[in-house]
Amino acid sequence: MISFLIVLGLIPPLRKLAYKIDFVDKPRPDSERKIHREPIPLTAGIAIFAGFVITYFIFIRDNFSQSLAIMAGGLLVLSIGIVDDWYKTHGKELPALPKLVVQLLAAVIVYQSGIVFHGFTNPFTGEEILLWTWAQFLLTVTWIFGVTTVINFSDGMDGLAGSLSTISAVTLFIVALAKGQPDSAMMAILLVGVGLGYLKYNKPPAKVFMGDAGASFIGFMLAVIALNGAFKQATVLSLFIPILALGVPIFDNLFVVVKRFLNGKPIYQADATQAHYRLLASGLNTKQALMVLCLINVCFSLTSIIILMLHV
Repeated sequence: MISFLIVLGLIPPLRKLAYKIDFVDKPRPDSERKIHREPIPLTAGIAIFAGFVITYFIFIRDNFSQSLAIMAGGLLVLSIGIVDDWYKTHGKELPALPKLVVQLLAAVIVYQSGIVFHGFTNPFTGEEILLWTWAQFLLTVTWIFGVTTVINFSDGMDGLAGSLSTISAVTLFIVALAKGQPDSAMMAILLVGVGLGYLKYNKPPAKVFMGDAGASFIGFMLAVIALNGAFKQATVLSLFIPILALGVPIFDNLFVVVKRFLNGKPIYQADATQAHYRLLASGLNTKQALMVLCLINVCFSLTSIIILMLHV
């Protein structure tokens, strides 16, 4: 409730500030991706970050050094996202390399703090199988970077990234509660709060966007929550729990990345190949496309909870 109210209270003044400093996403009639018809402020990511961080330090006080690492990584991701958004408001594109370096650095900071994918449990013998250190590093950094990226890529339609992220956060909250992981559960429910606060202003037709800054921050936090919760003491089959919890963003954007690669296009080059653009092109309106993708993500989430309940 506190994270929800902070976001709800901060977005209106940040909207006004965005108009004053021209930090808005301008419509482009020649673009198949810019489907809004008037300038929309890009400052909701700052409100989301503030709502999460303030509430986090009110309620989570264990392992202060690890908390600082998570927040430092989140701040890095948010900051490069703000720079990227600023470039876009001025009709420019931030090169992919700075974003890549900063997001990887944020992932490495989290890894160094001890939030690591260590391995999995053999479902037949109950023996814990630890991976080599280099494999732990590679998988941890790849997971954080990958989820950060796919949530960012999903932010292409009013209410979409916020809704999918909130559904995923609810799922990870349930998983963390079931596994007795209070810190992960708290982080997940904080994301639910900020997500709902943001959706109050981002539901179609949107009054504000979170931009690359907010989408990347939420993706980063979802990745950390999964690492610190669902992936702990996971069996081979239960490794799919966090993957399914983030099902629509992950599978849709894997399809997009593979398609871009096969077509010889840069992976970071934005286009209209994501599921929401294809649904809109098929004749659905924004609300209908949003509902379809949310229902699919709910189905993925329910599947992940069923796997959790099976204890396999």
